[in-house]
Amino acid sequence: MDFRPPLAKALGLGSAKTGTSHWWMQRVTAVALVPLSFPLLTLLNLCFNEPYRDTVAWLATPFNTVCIVAWLLAVFYHAALGLQVVIEDYVANEGAKIAAVWAVNLAFLFLALAALLAVLRIILVG
Repeated sequence: MDFRPPLAKALGLGSAKTGTSHWWMQRVTAVALVPLSFPLLTLLNLCFNEPYRDTVAWLATPFNTVCIVAWLLAVFYHAALGLQVVIEDYVANEGAKIAAVWAVNLAFLFLALAALLAVLRIILVG
């Protein structure tokens, strides 16, 4: 049963049907970050307490590299989704809202690429 008035039906007003996937991806990345944070904590502990070579050797193992790369991808995507929601909720001007969302997405894409390249450089160069 559709409770929209006839004019709203004719104009196509209503849900854009994209909020559910956005909400769902925020929850999925939040849950994924919980187990992926344990290897990150191990890496941070090694960075502060072990020699550089031991830290690089730990990071160079395939499992640890995949965990850190997965954490990086999940955390930057999760942060971009969260900031997009904040912008959509609190920026009134539609043009500024669109520009801000694009800027946030591009900034987080750039930061994610920089972080991934840093990990790869540490692994390959040592």
